[in-house]
Amino acid sequence: MLGVVLLLGLLFGTGPGMAAASSTEPNAGGRRWFLQASATITDRSLAWPTAEQWSRVLRLQDYNTRVVVLGTTLLGLAAGVVGSFTLLRKRALMGDALSHAMLPGIGLAFMISVAAGGTGKSLPVLLTGATLSGLLGLGTVLAVRHYTRLKEDTALGIVLSVYFGAGVAVLGVVQRMGEGHSAGLESFIYGKAASLVAADTAVIGLASVLVIGVSALLFKEFRLLCFDASYAATQGWPVVRLDLVMMSLVVVVTVIGLQAVGLVLIIALIIPAAAARFWTGAIGCAGTWIAAGMGAASCAIGAAASALLPNLPSGAMIVLVSTGLFLLSLLWGRERGVILRWQRRRALNRKVRRQHVLRAVYEWSEAAAASQPGTLALTVPSVPLPALLARRSWSARELRRELDRAAKDGLLEWRADHTVALTKSGLTEATRVVRNHRLWEVFLITYADIAPSHVDRDADAIEHVLGTDLVAELESLLARQTALPAVPLSPHTIAGVPASGSNSS
Repeated sequence: MLGVVLLLGLLFGTGPGMAAASSTEPNAGGRRWFLQASATITDRSLAWPTAEQWSRVLRLQDYNTRVVVLGTTLLGLAAGVVGSFTLLRKRALMGDALSHAMLPGIGLAFMISVAAGGTGKSLPVLLTGATLSGLLGLGTVLAVRHYTRLKEDTALGIVLSVYFGAGVAVLGVVQRMGEGHSAGLESFIYGKAASLVAADTAVIGLASVLVIGVSALLFKEFRLLCFDASYAATQGWPVVRLDLVMMSLVVVVTVIGLQAVGLVLIIALIIPAAAARFWTGAIGCAGTWIAAGMGAASCAIGAAASALLPNLPSGAMIVLVSTGLFLLSLLWGRERGVILRWQRRRALNRKVRRQHVLRAVYEWSEAAAASQPGTLALTVPSVPLPALLARRSWSARELRRELDRAAKDGLLEWRADHTVALTKSGLTEATRVVRNHRLWEVFLITYADIAPSHVDRDADAIEHVLGTDLVAELESLLARQTALPAVPLSPHTIAGVPASGSNSS
């Protein structure tokens, strides 16, 4: 709330960039600056901004730049908050459907205003028509979903196509009217953020305060609704009314975003909420504020880029910046980013391969010691590579690479005869790995009725993620039946002789 007030104060305040603008034409200074990059109005070439232009935009010195940047920033802030809820409710396309549903309301509001003797270009009148039409589209979606067997995505498709078709037909009638001047109505379709004035930004600011305030007051209820609407209903919460309030906030954000990005690109305001999901998996304040921050940053950077390059539309630049932030989050998000997940999977695969190597060396040494009467366990000095190759479906190259990595970490050591042996730390780690594996095997045989000849692969799928708590619970369960040694005997052996097929894993 305080931030919005400060932004509006900055918007209506005076600064160095206002000196060139006259009091009778507030946009003069901004307009002159916007045309600096081109010699004539018909010049559509793009020129790299000068250092002075960068400075003026970054410091928001020009009036028009200040209006556009702050107005779109407030829009992105509100869209990020509401978008986080619609995304969790699996209604990402609701904003797109509602924006298309507002087109006939805009055309009808223009026609009614002209018939009443007005110019038809009053923004409050047009936004009122868009709001009523959007609410009607929202009611249509909810009615189709509740009173028919059609799913919500079908209802959204119906509303989007039917209302947009009606809007195009109404605009066709408006263009043929003898009274009124309909030029500029198409800006609601494609957006025209550069035409924002102080009054428009004030409306966006007030609407943003309303949206953020209602979302903060009903945050707990909205979070429960997004988590499980059926559970919320069983707890006595008014699910239908909460759903209507949430969708009404979507209508408000869509209405105030029409002039900035247009009804075609309004769906892009859901991108920051989708990007925030890569940074946090919790349904809480963190994800909502991340989405709000990304929405505000996307709109601010996109509007500033459009100010630096006047021939690029603001709405398109906002969408492109949002897409860039989404791709950045997709790759580097700390919760679900592709690179982080790849690193985690790579680390897990390395851990699994390391444990397989240590277990193979331990079990071969154990079997070799058991086959020699009077020999203490694990006193065999080293293991030949062919013996390890026979225990798993490794290639010679893969096995040697894993052995080299284990030797580099001090768990194994190479001998002169090209054999390997466990070091002291390697023996400790191998003992832990084998113990966890056999604890799980004994548990599956005892409590899951799995045959000893089939239990090895089942245990192999889970042994690498056994935590200390789970290991302690397995020990307590199995200790009720028998006292376990430090490392349980392999269930694949009979009287100390390895059973056939025990090394199939």
